[in-house]
Amino acid sequence: MDTINGALFQQMLESGANNLNNKFPEIDALNVFPVPDGDTGTNMSLTFSAGVKDAKACTSNEVGEIAKVLSKGLLMGARGNSGVITSQIFRGLAQGLEGIGEVNGFQLANALVNGSRVAYKAVMRPVEGTILTVIREAADYTFAYASQTSNVTCIQVMDKMVEEAIASLKRTPDLLPVLKEVGVVDSGGAGLVTILQGFQSALKGEVIASAAVKENVQTAGAAVENDEFGYCTEFIVRLDEAQSASFQEDALRDALAQIGNSIVCVQDEDIVKVHVHTLTPGEALNLGQRYGEFIKLKIENMQEQHENILTGAAQKETQEPKQQERSPYAIITVAAGEGLANMFKELRADIVISGGQTMNPSTEDFVEAIKQVNAEHIFILPNNSNIVLAAQQAAAVMEDEAIHVIPSKTIPQGISACILFNPDVDAATNISEMSDAIANVKTGQVTYAIKDTTFEGMEIKAGDYMGIKEKDIVVSTQDMQEATKTLVDALVDEESEIVTLIYGEGVNEKAAKEISSYIETRYGVEVEVNCGEQPVYSYIIGVE
Repeated sequence: MDTINGALFQQMLESGANNLNNKFPEIDALNVFPVPDGDTGTNMSLTFSAGVKDAKACTSNEVGEIAKVLSKGLLMGARGNSGVITSQIFRGLAQGLEGIGEVNGFQLANALVNGSRVAYKAVMRPVEGTILTVIREAADYTFAYASQTSNVTCIQVMDKMVEEAIASLKRTPDLLPVLKEVGVVDSGGAGLVTILQGFQSALKGEVIASAAVKENVQTAGAAVENDEFGYCTEFIVRLDEAQSASFQEDALRDALAQIGNSIVCVQDEDIVKVHVHTLTPGEALNLGQRYGEFIKLKIENMQEQHENILTGAAQKETQEPKQQERSPYAIITVAAGEGLANMFKELRADIVISGGQTMNPSTEDFVEAIKQVNAEHIFILPNNSNIVLAAQQAAAVMEDEAIHVIPSKTIPQGISACILFNPDVDAATNISEMSDAIANVKTGQVTYAIKDTTFEGMEIKAGDYMGIKEKDIVVSTQDMQEATKTLVDALVDEESEIVTLIYGEGVNEKAAKEISSYIETRYGVEVEVNCGEQPVYSYIIGVE
C-alpha cells in the first residue's frame, strides 16, 4: 500500500482497537505484581476504543482531520498511565499528520517519530523498558529506514514499525530487572505492539474483527468491552460441611473464567471470597451457591458506575442546583468503597470519584467532576499512582480553571492531605501543606496473590495474603492476620505516632480490632480504625 486515505485510516484504527480488545486479558496478565489489579490492557483498550469510536464517526476523508478527532477522543477517554501515554503518542501522530489528506510512507514515519517525542515530553520522569522505549526505538528505526528508501510505501513503513516494536518489546526485561525476574515483557509496550499489528493487518487488506460471541461466553476482555464493562460481581460463601474438605479454588476459578475476567478466588478456611467481572452475574452466583451459603454478595453495573461515576450523583435521586456563588476551594478525590467515600466527604471532599486500582477513572471523569464544582481553586487527590497522569491531563484540558493536582499515590496519603487542608489560608499554603502531608505518610496494603511467582527472591503462591509496604512485598503467607501483623512490623517504628487502619470487604470488625490491639500493645501508638469497604485490599494501613 503506497498511501493511506481517510477510509483506510479508519479501517486501520478499527483493526488496531479490535486486536487490542481481543487480547487485552493477555496484556493484563503481564502484571509484575501478582495482585488482582493488572489493568494495563484494560486501560489501553478502553482508552483506544474511546478514541476510535469518535474517529470512525468522523465524516472527513482527510487523514489529518480523522487523526485530530482520534486524538481528542483518546485524550478524554484516557485511563491509567498506559492510557494517558497512549493518548499522547497519538496526539503527536495527529500533530505530524495535520493538514494532510492522503499520507505517504515518509509522512507516516515522520508522524510516528513525533508521536514518540510528544509521549516522552508528557512524562516527568520517563522510565526505559516501558511503552516509551518501544515507541521511541521502533519509530526512530522506521524513520531511518524511510529516509534511506526511495518512494517508501506505507506498508513498508508499518512492516518495519511492527518488526522493531516487537524486537524492542523483547528487550524490555534487559532494561527493567523486575521484568526479567518475573519473566514478563512490559505490558504497555505489549499493548502498543498489539495496536500496531492491527494497523499492519488492515494495510494488508485484513481488518481484524472483534472476537465472536459463542453462547453468551466470550473471551472475558471482548465480552466486557463489547457490553461496556459488564457487571462487577462479588460474593462470600461459607462452605458447607460436605464441601469444606474437597473444595478446590482452581476448579471454581476455571469455571468463572468461562464467563468473565478480573477474577479473584481466595479460600480462608471455610470462607471463599470471589470477585469477577461478567456479563452474566447470575451464572457466577449459581457457581458459588453450589459450594455453600452466601454470607455477602454484591452486583454492580460497571457501565452505570461509569456513567454516574461520581458517588454523590449515585446517592441522590435529585441534585440541588449548583450554587451560583463561587466558593474559594473545592476538593475532588478518588476512592473505591462506600466507607472510604464517606471518610473523604467527612474531610471536606466535595466530590469523590468512584474508582481505584481495578477501575481507573478517565480524563473525562475528572473533567466532568471539575465542571460540577464552582470554586476559585480546585484540588485533585488521585490517591493512586496509576491515576495521577489522568488527573494532570484533565487539569491541562480545563486550563481556564485553577486546578492543583496533589499527587497522592495512596489512600492514606489522600486522607492526610485532606486533614491538612485549611479553608482559611491561601492556595499556595494549602498546596505546600498538603504536599508535605503526603510525603510524611507510609502506606501498607494487604491483598491476595493471583498467581505463583517469585518477586525479589520471595516465593509467592496463588491465594497467599501479601503485605505490601509502598512497592515492596514484605510478606506472603496463607494467613491474612499474620500477613497484616508482619506488615505492621515493617511499617511502624519508634518515630511513628498515628496508625490509620482501614479494613475492606470480607474483613469483619473483630479481625480489625485484633490488629488494632496488636498495634497499640506492641507499639503504644494511637490507632484509628475505619471500615472502608474497599475491594481488592483487605487492609490499608497509613503510618505517620
